[in-house]
Amino acid sequence: MASGRTRAARLALCGSLLLLGALQVAHGEDRARPLVLWHSYRGAEEAALLQTLATLAAREPSLTVEVIAVPNEALASKLTTAIPRGHGPDLFLFAHERIGGWARAGLLASLDAQVDAAALADYLPETIPPLRFEGRLYGLPLAVKSAALFYNRALVPTPPATTDELFALVAPLRARGVVPLVYESANFYFHAAWHLGFGAELLAPDGSFHFESPASVAALGFVADLQARGVVPEEVSGALVASLFNDGKAALAISGPWFTGELARGLDFGVAPLPLVSATGRAASPLLTDEAVLIPGTVRDLAAAVRVARWLTGPEAAITRAVVGRQVVAARAAWDDPRVAGDPVLAGFRAQLATATPMDNRPEMRTVWEPAQLALKKVLRGAASPAEGARAGARRHASIVRPDPPPVSPTLYIAALAVALLAGAGFVAWRVVAALRERGAWREARRGWGWIGPAMAATAILILFPFVVGLTLAFFSHREGNWSFVGLGNFADILSARGYGLLEPLSFYYALLVTLLWTVLNLALHVGIGLALALLLARPVLALRPVYRVLLVIPWAVPNYITALLWKTMFHKQQGAINGLLGALGFGEVGWFSSFPAAFFANLCTNAWLGFPFMMVVALGALQSIPKDLYEAADVDGATAWAKFRHITLPLLRPAMIPAVLLGLVWTFNQFNVVYLVSGGEPDNGTDILISEAYRWAFARQEQYGYAAAYAALIFVLLLGWSIFSARLARRVEEAS
Repeated sequence: MASGRTRAARLALCGSLLLLGALQVAHGEDRARPLVLWHSYRGAEEAALLQTLATLAAREPSLTVEVIAVPNEALASKLTTAIPRGHGPDLFLFAHERIGGWARAGLLASLDAQVDAAALADYLPETIPPLRFEGRLYGLPLAVKSAALFYNRALVPTPPATTDELFALVAPLRARGVVPLVYESANFYFHAAWHLGFGAELLAPDGSFHFESPASVAALGFVADLQARGVVPEEVSGALVASLFNDGKAALAISGPWFTGELARGLDFGVAPLPLVSATGRAASPLLTDEAVLIPGTVRDLAAAVRVARWLTGPEAAITRAVVGRQVVAARAAWDDPRVAGDPVLAGFRAQLATATPMDNRPEMRTVWEPAQLALKKVLRGAASPAEGARAGARRHASIVRPDPPPVSPTLYIAALAVALLAGAGFVAWRVVAALRERGAWREARRGWGWIGPAMAATAILILFPFVVGLTLAFFSHREGNWSFVGLGNFADILSARGYGLLEPLSFYYALLVTLLWTVLNLALHVGIGLALALLLARPVLALRPVYRVLLVIPWAVPNYITALLWKTMFHKQQGAINGLLGALGFGEVGWFSSFPAAFFANLCTNAWLGFPFMMVVALGALQSIPKDLYEAADVDGATAWAKFRHITLPLLRPAMIPAVLLGLVWTFNQFNVVYLVSGGEPDNGTDILISEAYRWAFARQEQYGYAAAYAALIFVLLLGWSIFSARLARRVEEAS
């Protein structure tokens, strides 16, 4: 008995030692793992970041950092998805405006206990408040970015200090064929400088945005006056800003630090703060973006992450980022270095910092952009007065921030789902039992499942599972990381058009009508142009037929997003080739994205160009399969060309063309790229189709994923109904032939 107890004690001791050793090894491996840092820098900024981290690795070998570059447009969504599941980074670099939403969702670690007031004094004082939310510190500042005034010294030796001085430059510069000022006037990010300069607020303390305040309306009137008096051109894009300023066709430009990378070498330019608004005596105040090192709440080693953050934001690393990366750094001591303080571009942006306004980091700020730009664009294209534009912006804002559907109990829905699953399982079991009753059926079933099993598993993983997840989301409401079960509430809101008119943009029915019009007209053009070209290329007497076939297939071979961007450029009001051609023919300029018919026509032209080659290839293949004897017999009978086309060509083309048309309809119905890239939904989301509207609810309007998923579910129902109809139609055509 004693020996048994001794043996058991020894085994227990060995097990304990093994467990302790395993824990120590695991702990050691965890401590040895490098800290992971995510960023979206490119070019010189990325090079400067990597250089500073290499210096840190040489100084402190135990403090290693693994750097992962994530595309800027995907970084926010990846962080929101990965951090709650413990798959996120230990540090990441991001602008401060998302701090409020992430802090409320518990995604960020507060740094108040790790960074004291003495440490914060090492940074420029303007860079700390944007990193606080509800009294707590959530990051350390790397650099600041804001718009400022670029001026061409050859055209304007001294930049204007007031808007009155700016207006005084118009006549002499226009006389020389020079645009006085160029900036993206329809972008609220740049318009915010005038908005704040006229005394308007970004967000009120309660989180509301006063679109119709007198100051906001006055700012809209001011920018409309800038355009009307020829100070700024119409429909300005970022590419046009760089082109005009580089070519000496614009004397002044408003842009940010990133603009310096787009300027031509040898261009003599300066950077100065934006002018005072003469009507108010206030400085035009651009939005300030504070780029910071943020630490997730799931960080493994907070102390080590803070040490890395302190190094990245410290003076030595800041000098490298300023000199190499051309960043307006936040470290106060870095500005004592002559290479930083003596740089006229960096010094110009540092001077602008004094009158810049930090972008509000509350989540409510994200609801402002679309309504504010709606108001701004309506005013600039002359579709509304400043007061009317402000009213339209307020109405759009109310639609976006409408209350979520009330939460409901999931009990009834779970019961209905259980009944459906049981019914489905029973049906499958009944069919299996019925099949197995046949002699040898089990062996054949095993063989069949062995062949199709892998394909069905891949289909379930890649298609069925994401579909079920998306459909499930349609029954939930999502705001600021919080989910609540609302049952059919999202569907009820969509189908009742709650928050907006039944037949106006943002309504499901309006988007459905636009989608149907878009689909029908595109299909008519695709089939009409494709069939006409196929008939032409099928003629034996046509010379160089192989060359024409290759050339006409090119629009289909080029990626559609490249084609869409090219067509968007051609439809530009000032610089576009289409308006250039119209001008050469004696016609005036057309604002292609200022009205629904023109913007819809631009989308239609682009998609027609993309879609006709597919129909042409299908029709051409079908034409070549038609026996020549039929046409020869028709010629003997004296049939006309129309009679041969009607009684021979069309009936024999139908079996090949019907499936192509049905497939083209589904493609066109969900053609997101063209609508999003060409018109962008302009004007006022009027040209958005169902799929692009669903995208905006998911990614541009407070991440209302449940509402967007309900949109997608309704699109699926529509396409499912069409698929059933088209299958029957194709069967009838096949039987008739």
